[in-house]
Amino acid sequence: MNESLNDSDSSFSQPWIQSSDVNATLELSAFFSVFIINPWDIMLCISGTIIACENAIVVAIIFYTPSLRTPMFVLIGSLATADLLAGFGLILNFVFQYVIQSETINLITVGFLVASFTASVSSLLAITVDRYLSLYNALTYSSEKTILWLHLMLVVTWGVSICLGLLPVLGWNCLEDISSCSIVRPLTRSNVMLLSTSFFFIFILMLHLYIKICKIVCRHAHQIALQQHFLTASHYVATKKGVSTLAIILGTFGASWLPFAIYCVVGDHEYPSVYTYATLLPATYNSMINPIIYAYRNQEIQRSMWVLFCGCFHSKVSFRSRSPSDV
Repeated sequence: MNESLNDSDSSFSQPWIQSSDVNATLELSAFFSVFIINPWDIMLCISGTIIACENAIVVAIIFYTPSLRTPMFVLIGSLATADLLAGFGLILNFVFQYVIQSETINLITVGFLVASFTASVSSLLAITVDRYLSLYNALTYSSEKTILWLHLMLVVTWGVSICLGLLPVLGWNCLEDISSCSIVRPLTRSNVMLLSTSFFFIFILMLHLYIKICKIVCRHAHQIALQQHFLTASHYVATKKGVSTLAIILGTFGASWLPFAIYCVVGDHEYPSVYTYATLLPATYNSMINPIIYAYRNQEIQRSMWVLFCGCFHSKVSFRSRSPSDV
C-alpha cells in the first residue's frame, strides 16, 4: 500500500518538475528577450562615442589656446561644442533606452538631441556666413562690426536651437496621440516637418553663399594673375582646389543630412524603423566629419595639437598661418 502511494506520488511529482522547468525556461527566455539590444542602437552609440572624443579635443584646444580667439575659431568652437553635445546625447539615449525606461527621460533625451544637432547645422551656416563676409568685406573684416555679427550669430544659433529642443519637453509630443507621431517618436509629424523645412532653408542658403564664395575666389585669383601680366598654371590649380574644397564641404553636408530630412517629410510612423535608422545614422556621421574638415585641417589647430600632445614645439616643422578667408 505504501509502495503504491509512493509510486503514485512519484508519478504526480514528475510532471510538476517538468512544468516548473518549462516555466523557468520561459522566464529566462523572456528575460533575455527584454535585454536584446538593437544593432542600430549600438552603431549610433559607437558613432556618438567617436563624435564626442573628436570634438572634445577641438573644444579643449580652442579653450586653452589664447591665440585662437578670432571669429573663425570661435565659430569652429561653437560647431565642436554642438557636435560634442550631440555625441553625448547619442550615448545617453542608448543608456537610458536600455537601463532607465521612462517617457520623461525619453522626452528630455530627444529634446537634447534636437537642440544639439540644430546647433550643429546652424553653426555650419554661421561659419559659411563668416567665410563669405571675410571675402566680401576683406578690408573691414576685423572691425568691431564683425565682432557684433559674431555675437549675434552665436545668440541666434543657440537660442533657436534651445527653443526647438524644449518644444517636445513642453508638450509638443505624441505621447497622448500616437496617430500624430512621426518617424522619430515622440516627436510629432508637425514638429519634424518644422525641423526638415528649417534644414532645407539652411541648406539652400549655404549653397547660395558657397556659390558666391566660389565666384569671389575665382575673381580674386584672376585679378592676381592679371597683375602678374599672365595666367600661370598655379592660378588654375589654386582656383580648382578652392572649388573642390567647397564642393567637398557642401557635398558632405548634403549627403549626410538630406536623406534623413527627406524621409522625415515622406515617412510615416507606421513604416519599419529600419528606414529611420538607415537615414539617421549617416546624419550623425556629419558631426564626425566636421572636426576633420573645419578643425584638424587648420594649421593653427594642428600646431596647438602638437604642443598639447607632445609638450613641445619643433621649429623645423613649418606651419602656415591661415586667414579666415581660406577655404
